[in-house]
Amino acid sequence: MGVHSSASLIGILTEKTMLRRQLLSKIPQFFGLGLLGLGAGHAQETTARKPLKIMMKSAWGSDDPTKAAFPFLHGHALAEAGHEVQIFLLGEAVSVMRKSVASALVPVGWPPLIETLDKVVAKHIQIYACGACCRARSVAETDLAQWGAKFGNPTIFVSLVEWADRIITE
Repeated sequence: MGVHSSASLIGILTEKTMLRRQLLSKIPQFFGLGLLGLGAGHAQETTARKPLKIMMKSAWGSDDPTKAAFPFLHGHALAEAGHEVQIFLLGEAVSVMRKSVASALVPVGWPPLIETLDKVVAKHIQIYACGACCRARSVAETDLAQWGAKFGNPTIFVSLVEWADRIITE
């Protein structure tokens, strides 16, 4: 091997490091993991994102304000990112459609739910609340109307599942 200056050794090591990084960055693609986002940092930066149709589904109610707020917080964030979002509430989650309940819920680390609901309404995100669940919890059509929400049913639920590119259960 001969005598090399420290500058040339650094150059050789840098070149070997770069070759190794290039090789390692190809491994996820080789194994088909590029779809998982592994090793695809540059690809994600250069490709345009297709707006998605996203259905948010939740059954969390006032017993856990943070979990109850997630479909609205995340739905709003997704709409802000350019995606089309619809929310389907069932079980205890329908109770948050009452203004008195929404006003009382403050998720940990987030603004009061009523503020988030106002943002969701401003983004024209459609909310459906299971009709049977609403009747069982005395949530009236007037409670839904203030948010532009509608009663849902199994047929609407199925149509949302078929419409959606992605379904997020919170």
